[in-house]
Amino acid sequence: MHKENKGIIFGLLGVCGFGLTLPATRVVIPYIDPIFLGLGRAVLAALFAIALLLWFRQKLPTLVQIKKLAIVALGVVVIFPVLSSWAMQYVPASHGGVVLGILPLATAVAGALIANERPSLPFWLVSIAGSSLVVLYALLQGSGSIHIADLALLGAILAAAVAYAVGGKLSSELGGWQVICWALALALPFIIVPAIYTAPESLIDIPISGYLSFVYLALVSQLLAFFVWYKGLALGGIARVSQTQLLQPFITLLAAVFFLHETIDAQTLIFILLVVCSVWLGKKMPIKEKSTEITEGNHT
Repeated sequence: MHKENKGIIFGLLGVCGFGLTLPATRVVIPYIDPIFLGLGRAVLAALFAIALLLWFRQKLPTLVQIKKLAIVALGVVVIFPVLSSWAMQYVPASHGGVVLGILPLATAVAGALIANERPSLPFWLVSIAGSSLVVLYALLQGSGSIHIADLALLGAILAAAVAYAVGGKLSSELGGWQVICWALALALPFIIVPAIYTAPESLIDIPISGYLSFVYLALVSQLLAFFVWYKGLALGGIARVSQTQLLQPFITLLAAVFFLHETIDAQTLIFILLVVCSVWLGKKMPIKEKSTEITEGNHT
């Protein structure tokens, strides 16, 4: 199988792992502080990540790699979890899932700037069209205005896009699972104190569903899903594989319906279908490589 196809498969597996993030956040956010939810899940994930690194006796990253890992940690370990947790206090998971549809375009831009990928003009036009649909949806759902939670989600998107591009490029050097494990380990000394400070005083009122959601957020969304996601980005190219995340709203919407009993109106369904059509067209558009460092130079 061609490595680009392998990358897309790994990317889809990662998207499936990420798909329940917003619904799971909505389940647990009424019971705990959003800062604790964002950082506490990373603390738990970091403990498992460090155990894996020690078990497999991974070599310490170089100073240059540590600097890149710091960017990954800031984006996907700190900023994205905290801002998305805060946003889920105010908007439904289905709404947040569609707004995050901008993330593939943002990641493609980051890939062009950081990883020397050069998507074609038709690719950009299709991606911009898909993102414009997402923005229009957010405006219509917000009665013609942007909700403050949408601004938080936008910040989360920008942080994640940069972290995806840097992590995807770094995965060709360290390996997919090693990147997120080292990023979590690097972040742990900085996040453990605020996580403890914002921890709930009592755990009695949290239902079983809340505990299960927190474990999912820590071990799947914050850890295991990144194993295959970063491997996919390294194999298939950042811009190409990142577009698979436009399928994530489908997973998020289905989860919101089954687990949170949210409803999907006709407008939301239409916009989801249009956005997915745009990413399907985007996959048909060529992407040139200024550098073969990611897609041809190394295998993870």
